Amino acid sequence: MFTLDPILESDTVLIGHFSLSLVLLSKDSNYPWCILVPQKPNIREIFQLDPEDRSKLLEESCTLSETMVALFQPDKMNVAALGNMVPQLHLHHIARFKDDAAWPSPIWGAKAATPYTEEALAEIVSKLRSALSGDDFVISDEVPEPSSTFSPTIET
Repeated sequence: MFTLDPILESDTVLIGHFSLSLVLLSKDSNYPWCILVPQKPNIREIFQLDPEDRSKLLEESCTLSETMVALFQPDKMNVAALGNMVPQLHLHHIARFKDDAAWPSPIWGAKAATPYTEEALAEIVSKLRSALSGDDFVISDEVPEPSSTFSPTIET
């Protein structure tokens, strides 16, 4: 059964979910930063997903990136699946600006995380939910239970 990694759970706010992936917002206000997490247990790498889920993940990633570009108008979108600290497969989507604290380097270690104010967090969550809402996106405050068609790719 799928469970969200505790580090991701503590460092993010759930925005909602697509048919495959959760959409999370990093609590670090230094950068507009969302994370996609495919709801598949025991998956660490993209190649471990079946071909249909790989395609779905790319589609969801593109939708999230396009939405973030429309909302934040960054100079560049950084999209990456690193997993060095959190092995559960997740894709970072970070809107980067030429005047951000880390530009042009990676964001990790460039500046200490700065939490959102309560008002700013509510505003960005509302903007993302509104912009993403559609046929394949469900607004949610809780990780959904796996559907009856859910089946893990890898047995443990």
